[in-house]
Amino acid sequence: MGHPVYPDATRLLITADAGGSNGYRLRLWKIELQKLADETGLEIAVCHFPPGTSKWNKIEHRLFSAITQNWRGKPLVSHEVVVNLIGATTTRTGLKVRSELDTNRYPAGRKVSDDELAVIHIRRDAFHGDWNYSLLPRPALLSK
Repeated sequence: MGHPVYPDATRLLITADAGGSNGYRLRLWKIELQKLADETGLEIAVCHFPPGTSKWNKIEHRLFSAITQNWRGKPLVSHEVVVNLIGATTTRTGLKVRSELDTNRYPAGRKVSDDELAVIHIRRDAFHGDWNYSLLPRPALLSK
C-alpha cells in the first residue's frame, strides 16, 4: 500500500512490541521479514519496544484509539464488517486508514531451523541489537 505514496523509498521502519507474533525472539518473524526485504528490495529496520513499554507505542494511541472510536457500539459480526470499519476510520487531524482482508492461509506451528535462520541477512544495531536490527535484501535473490 505504501509504494505508490513513497515510490523512491529504500528503507522501511517497523516499530514493534517485544512480545506476541512479532516478538524480537521469534525466528519466523525474522524469516518472513527477510522474505519481504527480498521481494521489495527494501532494507527493513525493526525497533522493538522493550518489554513492558508498549504503552508508549504511538500506533496504540494514534491509530488503534481512532479505530476503536469508529467502531464503538457497532456489532463486529464478520471480517468484512471489521475491515470496512477500520478502512472508514478518519480523524479531524488528517488520519485516513486503509485496510484489506488477507485471505491467505498460514500454517500453524511452523518451526524455523537453525539453517534457515543462518541465511538471513541481518545487521544488528550497536544499541540493543536484539531489539534493534535491519534485514537487508539478499543481493543474489534481487537479481532473479
